[in-house]
Amino acid sequence: MNALARILEWPGEAEDALGLALWDAVGLARAMGGVACGEFQCSGVEIDSRDVVPGDLFFALKGEAMDGHRFVPMAFQKGASAVVVDRAVDGPHILVPDTSKALELLAAASRARVDARIIGVTGSVGKTGVKEAIFAALDRASRGKAHRSVKSYNNHVGVPLSLARMPARSRFGIFEMGMNHAGEIAALTRQVRPHVAVITTIAPAHIENLGSEEGIANAKAEIFGGLEPGGTAVIPADSPHFERLRDAALAVGAKVVAFGRAAHAQVRLLDAVSAPGGGSLVTADLGDRRVCYTVAAPGEHWVANSLCVMAAVRAAGGDLGAAGLALAELAGLKGRGARFACKTPDGGIAMVIDESYNANPASMKATLTQLGLTPARRRIAVLGAMKELGEHGPAYHAALAEPLAASRADFAILVGDEMRALADELGKGAASALGKALPFAHCANAQAALAALEAFGVEGGDAILVKGSNSVGLGTLVSALEQNKE
Repeated sequence: MNALARILEWPGEAEDALGLALWDAVGLARAMGGVACGEFQCSGVEIDSRDVVPGDLFFALKGEAMDGHRFVPMAFQKGASAVVVDRAVDGPHILVPDTSKALELLAAASRARVDARIIGVTGSVGKTGVKEAIFAALDRASRGKAHRSVKSYNNHVGVPLSLARMPARSRFGIFEMGMNHAGEIAALTRQVRPHVAVITTIAPAHIENLGSEEGIANAKAEIFGGLEPGGTAVIPADSPHFERLRDAALAVGAKVVAFGRAAHAQVRLLDAVSAPGGGSLVTADLGDRRVCYTVAAPGEHWVANSLCVMAAVRAAGGDLGAAGLALAELAGLKGRGARFACKTPDGGIAMVIDESYNANPASMKATLTQLGLTPARRRIAVLGAMKELGEHGPAYHAALAEPLAASRADFAILVGDEMRALADELGKGAASALGKALPFAHCANAQAALAALEAFGVEGGDAILVKGSNSVGLGTLVSALEQNKE
């Protein structure tokens, strides 16, 4: 038998019958109940005309203040293969009654056509990092056949968009789900229909809208309602809300896998020691085996996150070795722990810790703890307000005085009106770990914070933590420091 004959007799696979394009006109019209005008194929799906690349399908969504139909010409100029619209336009398009509903229908069709293990991830803290780590593990093990939601596309638009982008040949899909109010996760999990539902942790994020941590736990537990039959719930064993989460998962017939330090954890931490160059060397008991791996990201919170990743990867049928390699290589995400060196006016190098995307009491405490462990000549904490804490806000902000003092910070810059409570607390002369009052500046916005940082004077050997809720805008301060990136 010659080489050509051997190739022709190569065993076929079911996925060989699937198209290589993400979507074509016929499939789109069928999925969305629309009318296809023109023949085309697309390789991506986009809702922001500024992000369109050649081959994309652009959805002209309508918002409260903006109509995406205005940007159809721009989408075509940037190379869109077609657009989804509720009125006829020049160029290839799918005509539908409602473009937002059409996106949801396309998401449902995408979810229905894949033969993949689906993982849904939510939690008050760490869900984006955990989602990225799970993806890295499963993508490595499946040789590029894993798909995930990008950035923080975790709301009523981001989740269906992420589903619509999932290739038919995917073996794994990992989707992040966020919420501000009760009922929002329930709607998202019905779209995702996960085989594995992950809750990273419960903390007082969005407590303004949900009233209590118990209310937050109940809202996060809505993710279990979308589990496929025989699905698995991965939950934090060390949470004071463990029993509440466990009972919610059992109520829908899910298998429960807990991770953490507690004796009842199925993925249990045995030991964690500092690894050379930062990060941690972790040993965990998985019941039938022990695993040892390195976590590149520093901090106790990432030790816990790694256990969550291991539990989720195993529940999804993934490879634990690939998970260990992924955790050893995963660097911090922009706005969520990324670190970079920047040049200082004195000719030295300072370390910047970029946590500018999000903040709540739990993550703020964890990050300040990590600042205290970071080798540095001086430590500077730029802390933005924590949003959506409601009437609890002043107390939670004032309570940061203790972890801030323990961080061994030499100077603090507090940004936003909500930080007045912490400024008042520090103004009482609260002592730092060095036994002296911590000098600080209270600024109205990110621009003033940058001026305060420049006035203080960044020097070689400094470590600068930048953390706050995204709406505070501290990302602009990080961008300014990046201009002097080493």
